[in-house]
Amino acid sequence: MRNILITGSSHGIGAGCAVAFARDEGANIGICGNKDAAGAEAVARECEKFGVKTKVYLGDVGSHDFCKATMEDFIATFGKIDVLVNNAGGALKIPGGPKGEFKDMPMDYWDSQIALNLNSAAYLSRYAVADMVEKKTEGRIVNVSSVHGQVTWVHRRMLPYSAGKAGLNMFTRALGVEVAKYGIRVNCVAPGLIYTKIMSRYSEADVRGFNHKIPVGRGGTVDEIVPMIQFLADVEKTRFIVGQVICVDGGQSCDGSIESMNFNIEG
Repeated sequence: MRNILITGSSHGIGAGCAVAFARDEGANIGICGNKDAAGAEAVARECEKFGVKTKVYLGDVGSHDFCKATMEDFIATFGKIDVLVNNAGGALKIPGGPKGEFKDMPMDYWDSQIALNLNSAAYLSRYAVADMVEKKTEGRIVNVSSVHGQVTWVHRRMLPYSAGKAGLNMFTRALGVEVAKYGIRVNCVAPGLIYTKIMSRYSEADVRGFNHKIPVGRGGTVDEIVPMIQFLADVEKTRFIVGQVICVDGGQSCDGSIESMNFNIEG
């Protein structure tokens, strides 16, 4: 029975992963969220229907102290960590100034975005890798990036988010190479537009516009992302896969369609 910690798992992709790992392999699940305590508890109860153990961690994964304490408690509770899914992340429109441009951006916003989208994965991976090496665990770390780590969306004014996710992509490659000798594999999934509850911020017209720009004609679903994360967490199937960033995006990253999504969208 494996022990899996998933950040950003009180809803969306992370919640889908938690339930899938519990259902499909009977893994014990650490559910890590921030403000949605009710959502995290609901995910825990759903996982427990499959006879697994769960524990909920609530706090800011952009904080090193929280990440260190969470990983230490997870390992103490379950004995070791087998899989870490660094799924937490998010973006809002750059605040400051009428155009929301970088020159007007408060630097504390930059810091918060880099902490959430890049530092959190580094903090948790640091302690996960140490445990995996010490206990000779063929561990798996799966980072969840974004197509915006490869192609920025200027009109959405997501500069810090794009920079953070691009950093996460390179972190995946560099750490993957470093720890391969220990039998640990680090890889990354880069989703495109995925239909989750966050889509409620957009109008129907905006969503139609998004769909028109995606080569397959629509956004993806959580159920279309989770299997790739499960694949990259599989020990047998990934022995020869190291430091890869795999886009699951309906073709968004292939044809420049992101740049043409010129909508005036509020964060």
